[in-house]
Amino acid sequence: MIAGVVLMARDVVGLADFYCAGLGFHRIGDGGPLALGAQRVVLEAATGVDYPRPWASNDPWFQHMAIVVDDMAAAHRQALAAGAIAVSIGGPQLLPASSGGVTAWKFRDPEGHPLELLAFPAGGAPACWLGEGALFRGIDHTAIVVADTARSEAFYRRLGFEWSGGSVNVGVAQAALDGLEAPEVVVTALSVPRQAAPHLELLEYRAPPGVGAGRWALGDVVATRVLVAGVDGVVRDPDGHYLDDRAVR
Repeated sequence: MIAGVVLMARDVVGLADFYCAGLGFHRIGDGGPLALGAQRVVLEAATGVDYPRPWASNDPWFQHMAIVVDDMAAAHRQALAAGAIAVSIGGPQLLPASSGGVTAWKFRDPEGHPLELLAFPAGGAPACWLGEGALFRGIDHTAIVVADTARSEAFYRRLGFEWSGGSVNVGVAQAALDGLEAPEVVVTALSVPRQAAPHLELLEYRAPPGVGAGRWALGDVVATRVLVAGVDGVVRDPDGHYLDDRAVR
């Protein structure tokens, strides 16, 4: 199962304030993790370097959380007012039916962690997101850029993940969403049985190619970790993304 996500932060308190004011999270206890619905995010102090610059949606270290919202316009305004840094060009984008028909907006938090707001079309939301809820509902998935989908899928299958969907996303709306010129991205959803959310998405950019920058260190701000049951301590997947088997505190 995916128990949560760990974000490394230069300013843990300040970043927590952003997630609470801008994205509807709330603190659990005194100094504990943040919660949004049933999902958890843990902030830890970074000891390494900041995000590499320039940054892009197809960077090999790219990993985002997609947050489900009830009202995209209102959520977009609230995130920007709290200090979100836009990635998408022209605001939220309505993707074609071949890409799920969702409305999405990509951005970064004040320390550079990629994020996405996600609104499902009427009648198109998964069962776990149906019903009344707050403006910010919860974390639908975490997505990672990979070099080889088959290789990554084989790795995650050994951890109990199963294929649960996929698409090839292209076109004007995808370009605006990613802030890239003419992207072609293979999206593969992997889920853990009996866990509706969050799931994992593999993003393989066939175009434009990402620029490699070596493997990032565990203490770097870029070193997001997914809390996954069944791994042995802290491990890395074939593309260098971190997995951690610790329970959310």
